[in-house]
Amino acid sequence: MSRIQLALILTSLTATLVLACDQATPTQPSSLINPAAPPGLSTASQMPDFDPNDFVDRIDNPFFPLVRGTRFTYRGTEDGQPEQVVTKVSQRDKTILGVKVTTVVDRLFIVGELREETLDWYAQDEDGNVWYFGEDTKELENGKVVSTQGTWQAGKHGARAGVIMLAHPRVGQSYHQEFATGVAEDRARVLSVNATVSVPYGNFKHCLKTAETTSLEPGAKEIKLNCPGVGFVKGDDVSGGTAHIVLTRISH
Repeated sequence: MSRIQLALILTSLTATLVLACDQATPTQPSSLINPAAPPGLSTASQMPDFDPNDFVDRIDNPFFPLVRGTRFTYRGTEDGQPEQVVTKVSQRDKTILGVKVTTVVDRLFIVGELREETLDWYAQDEDGNVWYFGEDTKELENGKVVSTQGTWQAGKHGARAGVIMLAHPRVGQSYHQEFATGVAEDRARVLSVNATVSVPYGNFKHCLKTAETTSLEPGAKEIKLNCPGVGFVKGDDVSGGTAHIVLTRISH
């Protein structure tokens, strides 16, 4: 899966706020926050539903803006090796479950060699929530595809769309980012909406800080920071991994 889209599942929370699903009347996640729902939410029937007519053509959520043609460059390390991630919001058009999605291309380079290429699909609803509709990921060695593990698409093989970014995140909220049994079971929890962070690209305030986990890698956790008007700026594995990545450049 995409290095900068790595997500993780929280198995035990107190005072958990989650997204629930009303199969009879599709609604948006801003109205699905349910503080009484139990922790460990993990079945497809409990995932949020949506109405394709409630989506808009833009993605301008302050913590996750995606303008076509924008290119983000990140640098970091993993397992002692230098890596670079180049993310570009492409011009490609695609429709999933009746929703026109924005395609983002992620390329991971390790010691200068392309090791992973992923297409991620997103769309924003009229409330400002950004949904994640899937990814097409390829791992490469010596320029050849050796694995497509982690690939999924909403509507296929029981996979469901999740929410990659809430319109109005609040501390304590927990939500699914994707759901494909045994492939993608990612989840995030909001830790702060007023974090401060410094990266090579700049200094930022009032940032969103989340902890991301996945049931597919028990015990693993990544802390991520998304800042207003920019999006993702920093990620650090705090358990179950060694990845560290920061934003170094944005171009158009």
